[in-house]
Amino acid sequence: MFFVLSKVVGLLTWPSNLMIMVGFAGALLLATRFARAGLQCLVASVLLLAICGFSPLGNALILPLEQRFPPWNPERGAPDGVIVLGGAFETTVAPARGEISLNEAAERMTSAVELARRYPNARIVFSGGSGQILYEGSTEAELARRLFENLGIPGDRVITEDRSRDTDENAKFSKAVADPKPGERWLLVTSAHHMPRAIGAFRRVGFSVEAYPVDWRTRGPEDLARPFRIASDGLKRTDTAVHEWVGLLAYWLSGRSSELFPGPQ
Repeated sequence: MFFVLSKVVGLLTWPSNLMIMVGFAGALLLATRFARAGLQCLVASVLLLAICGFSPLGNALILPLEQRFPPWNPERGAPDGVIVLGGAFETTVAPARGEISLNEAAERMTSAVELARRYPNARIVFSGGSGQILYEGSTEAELARRLFENLGIPGDRVITEDRSRDTDENAKFSKAVADPKPGERWLLVTSAHHMPRAIGAFRRVGFSVEAYPVDWRTRGPEDLARPFRIASDGLKRTDTAVHEWVGLLAYWLSGRSSELFPGPQ
């Protein structure tokens, strides 16, 4: 129930959805005695869509998330294992088209393959079921297994966990599958902007991992002054950033994260 509720609330609180709903409500009010308020809502909707779509606001919101954890330092030595979080597959498109469909978070998988080849003795655990509530499709674990094998990583090197539907379950089920021993070093591979929430969830269940951020969306602070050429790109960046900030707050309030804004220890 909590999972479904979080998905529905999340859908309603995407900034772009909220802005469109404000405009739609304004359009309805134009035919009532609240026409003035309706016009104000319409103007506010257009202005907010333009600001979030073209201005660097999305970069400003996502940058603190991406900068929270630095790139992993290989000088510390080889890890004992690698945890790869799902989120890189289009689970409804893949079975319909008969191929392995990746999205903009594909670096989670390409980096995992690179790590598997660089550290042949490291255990590889992929965590990802299906987060869909309306459409059925493949599990991410199924697609990940096929992708690893297609790219030359033997199936016996990869352990897949196919029950998790969100980051909280990623942490719980990954720990059960990996069964980390005291003194072992495990890397956590996920998108840089998602790393704070993921680290908080793993720390909450007592699984000590080292951040291996990938899938960077910005170049760094210089993007604070870079506007977007296409409004849809800016809106998507804003949506992604706000989704993570809301997720951090929700995880902390519900006790599913070790702290409000996890950082390096």
